[in-house]
Amino acid sequence: MSKKVDEYIQKQQSPYQEICLALRRLILETLPDVKEEMKWGVPAFADGKFYIVALKDHVNLGFSSKGFSNEETALFDGGGKTMRHIQIAGLGDIDKERITKLLKLVNDKK
Repeated sequence: MSKKVDEYIQKQQSPYQEICLALRRLILETLPDVKEEMKWGVPAFADGKFYIVALKDHVNLGFSSKGFSNEETALFDGGGKTMRHIQIAGLGDIDKERITKLLKLVNDKK
């Protein structure tokens, strides 16, 4: 685990700190060999395939969407061409089943 990622998460206000911790734990449980680092000023995983960013009123869990079909792209929020995300405003909004499915989908893309 990255010390810089630890520092980023510790700087966040509650409840966003707790959301970031829960998402990080879910990523590491789902993909135990994934590398984490700071990239673009936020925690990134799997060489930038995933990221966590705490914003003013929610946390985004971002995903690389390169090479996705329209059907796969529709599983995410946002309108980016190469990155999509899901928004999480509270701990109760973390859908572990959905997030696990999306993590595996993105991780399996080349």
